[in-house]
Amino acid sequence: MSKPRFAMYWAAACGGCEIAVLNIDEKVLELDAHFDVAFWPAAMDVKYKDVEAMEDQSILVTLFNGSIRTDENEHLARLLRRKSKLLVAFGSCANEGCIPGLANLSPREQIFERAYTSPSTENPDRIRPQPACQVAEGTLTLPPLQPVVRTLDQVVEVDYHVPGCPPESHQIAAVLDVLIAVVKGEAQLPPKGAVLGAGNSTVCDECPRKRDVKRIDKLARIQELPPLATDVCLLEQGLMCAGPATRSGCNSRCPNVGAPCIGCYGAAPDVLDQGARLMTAIASVVEAQEPEDIDRVLDGLPDPAGTFYRFGLAHSLLRANRAALAEKP
Repeated sequence: MSKPRFAMYWAAACGGCEIAVLNIDEKVLELDAHFDVAFWPAAMDVKYKDVEAMEDQSILVTLFNGSIRTDENEHLARLLRRKSKLLVAFGSCANEGCIPGLANLSPREQIFERAYTSPSTENPDRIRPQPACQVAEGTLTLPPLQPVVRTLDQVVEVDYHVPGCPPESHQIAAVLDVLIAVVKGEAQLPPKGAVLGAGNSTVCDECPRKRDVKRIDKLARIQELPPLATDVCLLEQGLMCAGPATRSGCNSRCPNVGAPCIGCYGAAPDVLDQGARLMTAIASVVEAQEPEDIDRVLDGLPDPAGTFYRFGLAHSLLRANRAALAEKP
């Protein structure tokens, strides 16, 4: 019997998710042993027309990493949804929008202005990318930038979610084990919509650091603080940490080495808006009572939007600023 088909696609993202799959080392051989890799542009030469020619739902599972920023991203999202029985939002960009989603704070013209006319850019003719250009050989095209970054589930229906920036190797291995067991008839698929390979609590709950004070009177960047205690909650020592609002599953890797959680595993279970939950968590532990004292504490956050919505702006209740949302495709 032929093996079931596997696909992976890289949309608006940095490529870290692709590398993370390779980081499972020899376990990637099990992927090859149990699946026919039908489409994986980062690893093999397959054309879009080849996917378009496949029968609908002929791919068992597609790992889709990256957010939806261009017309090409959206086309592939819809195409792979049609061709796949199971579509997995793989990594933070596909699930929450991640760093690319912060572009939703600006309309496209401001983004182009910063990219193509900033002091560090040599562009005296103010050339901008065009969706089409005629040359002697024919028409060259670039996929147009859409008004805002969207997550995969804002464009098509998603079956499963794998969080992380990128997902940890043990997560990917666990997801692969489930898929192989299903293919071999040894297991059933998890409920549709499930979050795979991650925890069901917060990073704080898996962090070994002690939480005693529960109140803070300052927030600062790490270089502005005295040497930190190695066993005490980083937030209680004045270092901004997103652990209270972030899903567990990473084994609190960052706090374990003295770095604050930055929220890359997305919203904790049953949290609608990670940024709003994080604001609430910080507000609940600020010692100050008077408005001017509260302002002094919050002045320790030089970039509130980038702090609270670093990974989740595109999937939040805010989504984008009004100017970006008002733009026509």
